[in-house]
Amino acid sequence: MERIWLRHYPQGVPHDINPDLYSSLADVVDESLRTFGSKPAYACMGKVLTFREIDDRSRALAAYLQSRGMQPGDRLAIMLPNLLQYPIALFAALRAGLVLVNTNPLYTEREMRHQFKDSGATGILIAENFAHHLEKILPETDLKTVIVTGIGDQLGGLKAPLVNYVIRKVRKMVPPYRIPGAVRFSAALRQGARMQMRRVRTGPQDVVAIQYTGGTTGVSKGAMLTNRNLIANMLQIRAWMGDFVREGAEYVLTPLPMYHIYSFTVNCLCCLLIGGCSVLVVNPRDQKALIGDMKRYPISLMTGVNTLFNALNNNPEFATVDFSSWRIVSGGAMAIQKPVADRFKEITGLTLCEGFGMTESSPVVTVNPFDGSGKIGSIGVPVPSTFVRIADEQDQPLPLGGRGEIQVSGPQVMAGYYNRPDETAKTITSDGWLKTGDVGVMDEDGYVRIVDRIKDMILVSGFNVYPNEIEEVVAAHPKVLEAAAIGVPDEHSGEAVKLFVVKKDESLTADEIRDFCAENLTNYKRPRHIEFRTELPKTNVGKILRRALREPAAS
Repeated sequence: MERIWLRHYPQGVPHDINPDLYSSLADVVDESLRTFGSKPAYACMGKVLTFREIDDRSRALAAYLQSRGMQPGDRLAIMLPNLLQYPIALFAALRAGLVLVNTNPLYTEREMRHQFKDSGATGILIAENFAHHLEKILPETDLKTVIVTGIGDQLGGLKAPLVNYVIRKVRKMVPPYRIPGAVRFSAALRQGARMQMRRVRTGPQDVVAIQYTGGTTGVSKGAMLTNRNLIANMLQIRAWMGDFVREGAEYVLTPLPMYHIYSFTVNCLCCLLIGGCSVLVVNPRDQKALIGDMKRYPISLMTGVNTLFNALNNNPEFATVDFSSWRIVSGGAMAIQKPVADRFKEITGLTLCEGFGMTESSPVVTVNPFDGSGKIGSIGVPVPSTFVRIADEQDQPLPLGGRGEIQVSGPQVMAGYYNRPDETAKTITSDGWLKTGDVGVMDEDGYVRIVDRIKDMILVSGFNVYPNEIEEVVAAHPKVLEAAAIGVPDEHSGEAVKLFVVKKDESLTADEIRDFCAENLTNYKRPRHIEFRTELPKTNVGKILRRALREPAAS
């Protein structure tokens, strides 16, 4: 298969990487923590830990976990927001040969029960705010080692009155819980510091993370990610950054939670590789604190999603930030809408570089060049050592310009779904291509554009209608803050478009939207139903949940 996109690679970016450069993620951890020892590694609420401090504390925690009987291959769940405890626990797990199970701290008891039972987790580090949920389901799981932590456990020594006020306030809000045998994070570190960590060696094909998909369709499944998968993606991202980053000198704003695959690989792991300082944002919806971090640190890189960038664009305080040190701003997890990207560039002078990935590909597959030479509205071109094709319903490649499913091949593609060979067979073809479930088109330069999700496509009188297109058109209306489109049953056309809108200007009417759509969309694409909402349902990273909009519409 010819990689036509290689002709348009930025200068200096290699066509391929060596996914076998390291045997394991733990080797990368050891090398980076040693190399960048005294440099800042992670910052949170004004507190900064160096790579050496992360090294010492992760060794102590690894030793403690081993003293509790956790063996190589055992599963450790980490259920935390973006706190300093997260990288300490992650690196401890890798060094002890444990398998990481990232868990969304906002999960319900049902979702927790499913993930812990499905993965077979025997240990967990959980934020105390959510421990009362764990208490209720603990007897139904195999969890034996429970470590509980508070928001302020690694913020010792801070003299900032506001931070201390927040910590005290959060502690007062912690629901009561009773988990016999649970240990505080700080106590685990103290005990582990008196022990000797036994460094466990794992190999390239060993699974080091069971990363659960978002569960937006069906039961959430655990993607088995190996050392080689994650190392490959780290090296692919590093190669793509090229000279835009300086090792040991970058501050990377991390507003998306690190338990999400995008932030986990790009912000947590890749930052480690380049010796950058990841500025952890506990709650990105707190825009005052988020913009405060932008002003406190010399940020040079940022990742985010469309809804976050849109919210910043509409916050007057965002325009007061000094963007002179900023070089890369990357968007993913959902489509970046052109009106959002255009407004972001007006304010910052920076191009929002859209990329694409998924849990099953560790996650990065394609990215636009960071030098601004990419194509706005596309998800870029495949990263080094990655092949992308557009395939028909029989998994046969289509010619350039053909519309079909985006399929991926590369060293970052998962080993499969944990304990679900049937689902693996549905997702990875017999010749090794990952079926993304996204409808896309590749142009003559190798740039890929996502049309929509296969399952989200609306069929109106036999015509395919793609919600992304409608949403992008409506988002350009000056009185619209956010919009989402779904299909609803219709006795005449099979399905009709229903549009949900959050107003930016309260004077906005449904007729104004209909007139605007009439100017920009052909008849069958225009929304037949319009509903105004004060907000739209979103995932924890800000991705709009069309499923949640469809369910009440269907009922």
